[in-house]
Amino acid sequence: MTALTGGRTVTAPSAAPRAWGTARTVLRLHRTALLLWAAAVAGLSGWLVWLTLVTAPAERAAVDCGGEDFCDSTVPGFGFGFGTPVGWIGTLVAYAFLGVAAFAGGALIGREVESGTARLAWTQSVTPTRWLAAKLAVPALVIAGGATVLVLVFRWSWDAHPDLVFQEWSEAAAFLARGPATVAYALCALAVGTLTALLLRRALPALGVSVAAMALLNLALTRLRPSLWPEVHRTSATQVVPPEHAWVLAEGALVHGRPRTGVPYWNCGGVPAAVRRCLDDLGVTGSYASYHPQSHYWPLHLVETAIVLTVAALATAAAFTVVRHRRH
Repeated sequence: MTALTGGRTVTAPSAAPRAWGTARTVLRLHRTALLLWAAAVAGLSGWLVWLTLVTAPAERAAVDCGGEDFCDSTVPGFGFGFGTPVGWIGTLVAYAFLGVAAFAGGALIGREVESGTARLAWTQSVTPTRWLAAKLAVPALVIAGGATVLVLVFRWSWDAHPDLVFQEWSEAAAFLARGPATVAYALCALAVGTLTALLLRRALPALGVSVAAMALLNLALTRLRPSLWPEVHRTSATQVVPPEHAWVLAEGALVHGRPRTGVPYWNCGGVPAAVRRCLDDLGVTGSYASYHPQSHYWPLHLVETAIVLTVAALATAAAFTVVRHRRH
């Protein structure tokens, strides 16, 4: 925008350079944390690639042992294998959002609000809204990009050797690390940490509360996860056998046609006639099972992702509301 002043044309600074300047300041102030995040993403991705392309084939070759019945357990890496370290990496990927919450609450926002640096910036050419937008946009892009890379590499590694993985798809860490919920939790942690820091205005308390809030959110959704999508319920006059890799929620005997748990029907043994008499004495008329088949992974995962993103959006909106009122 231009204006005439004393016969001269003055060009007012545009919003784009100021926004870029604020973003560049964020990068400079937090370059150590961003570099550590980049190193963690590169290190974990490289480890997964090595496990998938080197360790897993070597483990298969060692277990095969050229068709012999006995395998030499002194083969390097035998016993450590592929599944255990992949499980460790999956846990790190799934719960990386706790570190993001600590960073957002303590370093990204909390420290600047506590020291007064944020208020000083607001008195300059940067408005509180633009300051917060830059503070969130730069880390959000870096965190989301890194988390996406980790999810894609982890999923590729998991799918390459599913028979060597010790975890089931329904286990908490594997459930999160194989899909976009990992990215959603990281972005939610950034928003929650920011809101907490703006409300508490102290770096250390904000750090602790942010981590606790995200841990509680994850715990609550983990408990609710089985009910995020309708499970399959089967009954039969004989034994119900859930499909392979199903997430079994409940199973037991039907006593006079009603589901009951704790009925010791498995103790009925012997010849068929004796088994039948035993089951009749217990009132067992069949069995039941409630479970999520493996095909339910994506419906369950995407519903949880949507819930977490909704919380992230609400926390972000609340943070902008707080920062606008803080200036006055």
